[in-house]
Amino acid sequence: MNIRAFDSKLLEREFDAGFFSTDPSDLDSYGRDWTRVHAAAPSAVVFPRTAEEVGRFLRVASDRGWAVVPSGGRTGLAGGAVAAQGEVVLSLDRMRQLSDVDPIARTVVAGAGAVTAAVHEHAAPHDLTWPVDFASAGSSQIGGNIATNAGGIRVVRYGLTRQWVLGLQVVTMDGRVLDLNGALEKNNTGVDLRQLFIGSEGTLGVITEATLKLAPVPRDTQVAMLATEGLAETLELFRSARAASGFHLLAFEYLSHPCLEVVVEHGAGSSPLSGASPAYVLVELEPTGMGAGPEAWFEQIFSEGLVSDGVLAESGRQSRELWALREGISESLSKTGFLHKNDVALPVSGLPGFVDDLERTLADRYPDFRVFLFGHVGDGNVHINIMKPEAMDKADFLRACHGADEVLFELVRRHRGSISAEHGIGLLKKPFLGFSRSPAELELFGALKRAFDPRGLLNPGKVFDFGPARELP
Repeated sequence: MNIRAFDSKLLEREFDAGFFSTDPSDLDSYGRDWTRVHAAAPSAVVFPRTAEEVGRFLRVASDRGWAVVPSGGRTGLAGGAVAAQGEVVLSLDRMRQLSDVDPIARTVVAGAGAVTAAVHEHAAPHDLTWPVDFASAGSSQIGGNIATNAGGIRVVRYGLTRQWVLGLQVVTMDGRVLDLNGALEKNNTGVDLRQLFIGSEGTLGVITEATLKLAPVPRDTQVAMLATEGLAETLELFRSARAASGFHLLAFEYLSHPCLEVVVEHGAGSSPLSGASPAYVLVELEPTGMGAGPEAWFEQIFSEGLVSDGVLAESGRQSRELWALREGISESLSKTGFLHKNDVALPVSGLPGFVDDLERTLADRYPDFRVFLFGHVGDGNVHINIMKPEAMDKADFLRACHGADEVLFELVRRHRGSISAEHGIGLLKKPFLGFSRSPAELELFGALKRAFDPRGLLNPGKVFDFGPARELP
């Protein structure tokens, strides 16, 4: 990377003590994300407290030709927050401020470093919540959620992160602070720049603050775990749930039997069902007080043979225990062995055909791979986890997975899906972006990058190849 060397003396002169760190433990911690594929090798980590400080630092970095990697909770799984080439990590950890909740507008202003779960807790006394939620809510940060347009467990009810962001404060690489849309519900004054930064993975600007929309906390929710004979039957169950009356469908989560086995093996819970089944669904429903309601639907799906077994939680504790079986999958798999992870999205009705093709193809070409499937099937998102065989060297496994990815993403393209449903592109999926985006789209991506970051210093090398960061003359 053709950039000038990091100058710690310059930052010592320009900023207060404690603004940056070159401690090896900080470099290692802040230079990586959950992928653990690339070794962390940043030059330094900076910890601004305000948008003004972010702007001052980015002006210095731009003048000096330093590459900068924005960093949030580092819970991503695509290498989007990795600093492996001597970049300076810009951590948002110290920007965790939360405004008072506005109960009339149902909004709250959150610093980019605010932890997702903290936002939920902050809004709860007002019977409100930010309805973006996932297993990593206790670690992920608001800025990272927005930069990756995160999904989660309730997309089927509430949609993606971008639906719940009214306004953004963003700092561009040249240090300009942009305040985009504020708390306006309506603003029909031309191009909505806010939407360009949502999902851009920190390549166009650094998100420092957001005005978040809130929703009423779901009431009297009912959680059930149901057994089906496979993915096709699971989608029939989904169709039935959507057609039923008397409740909102908050979540519809799928897991294969191997996933349940791993979760139980590692103590995340015990199966509440009487026997094994090829597939399971965890549903969360919110009664509306109108229509037949959840109980009538449960009776219907058993009478119609859509499920072979099931259990309905009878308390908050039992609901949490059922959710633990779904949310404990990733951690349990990680405890079992080294994983190669993928999350893809398909048109919902096309999931069974895609998964059939996937399982058959992987079994033919990679018979030693153990494959674990789970995901937010209600929105077409399936997570594909491949376990490294014990006898296989890690480097050989990663090379084999690279080949398997080409096969997988060709299937995704054939079924008109996306190679990334919710974790973004980062470094790991960059070589395959063309499977989901056309050459014309990639050309326009490059034009946007040049407009906001003409020398390619901000999160360089992520999402697509813009070219090396260029040194000032």
